[in-house]
Amino acid sequence: MKFIYLALEKFMKRDIQPVASNQKSISFKEVFHTIDENISFFKHTFSDSADLMIKDLNERNNRGSLIFLDTMVDKEKIQRDIIKPMMETEGAQFESVLHSNFLKSDNLFKAQEALLNGSCIMFLDGVKEFYMVEVGLSTERTIIEPSNEQVIHGSHEGFIENLSTNLHLIRKSCRTANLTMEYITVGDQIQSKIAMVYMKDLANNEMVNEFKRRVHHISMDYIPSSGALQELIEDSTWSPFPQILSTERVDRVISHLNEGRVVMLMEGSPSSLIIPVTFFAFFHSPDDYNSRWMIGTFIRSMRLVSIFIAVNLPAIYIAVIGFHFEVLPDDLVLPVVSSIKNIPFPPLIEALVMELTIELIREAGVRLPSRIGQTIGIVGGLVIGDAVVRAGLISNTMIVVVAITAIAAYSIPTTEMSDAVRFLRFPHMILASTFGFVGITFGFMFTLAHLCRLESFGTAYFAPWAPFRLKDIKDTFIRLPLWKFNTRPLDSKPNILKKQSLARDWESNETKQE
Repeated sequence: MKFIYLALEKFMKRDIQPVASNQKSISFKEVFHTIDENISFFKHTFSDSADLMIKDLNERNNRGSLIFLDTMVDKEKIQRDIIKPMMETEGAQFESVLHSNFLKSDNLFKAQEALLNGSCIMFLDGVKEFYMVEVGLSTERTIIEPSNEQVIHGSHEGFIENLSTNLHLIRKSCRTANLTMEYITVGDQIQSKIAMVYMKDLANNEMVNEFKRRVHHISMDYIPSSGALQELIEDSTWSPFPQILSTERVDRVISHLNEGRVVMLMEGSPSSLIIPVTFFAFFHSPDDYNSRWMIGTFIRSMRLVSIFIAVNLPAIYIAVIGFHFEVLPDDLVLPVVSSIKNIPFPPLIEALVMELTIELIREAGVRLPSRIGQTIGIVGGLVIGDAVVRAGLISNTMIVVVAITAIAAYSIPTTEMSDAVRFLRFPHMILASTFGFVGITFGFMFTLAHLCRLESFGTAYFAPWAPFRLKDIKDTFIRLPLWKFNTRPLDSKPNILKKQSLARDWESNETKQE
């Protein structure tokens, strides 16, 4: 008898035990016949967590239970949407209130998911189904401009951590029936909600299916952020260059959607991911399109020149001092020699010390509160720079080189590309200290070949230069007038290539009238 009792008890526990969330093939669990069994299921599922609330209901001789997570619901919504309507109804109207305010289901796994999303579950005695209503607690921050993507002209709206709000901002700015939104769930243990947004008439179907395929093949317990998702689906994780554009700006997302690209947003993250993108997309800013095209072209060209400066200027200094002193003009020889003659370190050590010091000051400024961080950055740079020169450890020329390099790196509008550029300067410095200008040339050729080889979801990363497409150069390192943008760029492989027929049609009308 004892053996039979233990077997029966084990069977009952197995019956009410929830299936692990990573077992995706099992997604249905029928409601038990009694309220007590259903309550036992949720107690076992949530391990008797302190925020699991179970309230008994006795309304007109009908026994029931209200189940919710105290940390996920709004008590005022429960009182307003559940308790008050039930108390104000009489007789048969009680059932009508349930059907109008609540959703109905018989799947306990769906109830478990609803509880985690901020819903309230109600069981009634004698009813084989349960009712659920959304009473989630809303704690959102205000919509402000992203601090790392500020512009002078243009929209000042940015995404926040709420997925529904972010999708509302996109829909509000892109009011067309062709805008399509699809939801995907990732994560085996803790599930994260992802929204895929694209223009149905423009986005390439192969691109959309490829993104779905990569996401569905992710097998991880938890995806912590959009940055982790980006690393899991990008083409080459061994490259320092980002192959997916991350932005918090709404206007930037709308612009890429109208070029046929696909946008991903994740619950709990204010950043959106855009695919596919090219190398030049990381140097574009909304200010380029809100200013005159000549000014926008000049500023964009300066950003691209800043890449060469940020990567190669310390390396050129090391190569000149160590190998090619003869390339200096005669008027610069004496000042440079007097600056470095008492320095006890070789040029490579001198450059590494200052570059690492700049990186440490930057990291300290980011981690500290904003007011203190700015002070530390300014005071730390001035004090350290002046102190090391007075101590004879670093030359004045090296201070100038490091300052120009830092300014050039921080002029890049995208944080991921700026990080990649700052990282590349170190291998170039090592090559310059070993082989001089030959090492710098080799490093430049290797980087260029790597850029030509990279892909972003099947799109050439260095397009339109490799492969070369003359029509798409109009919006790369230059920015021609907007009325010249008659076609969409080919890198996104849009279904409709034509973008506009004649933007300045009023000129042709004036000519006809004359």
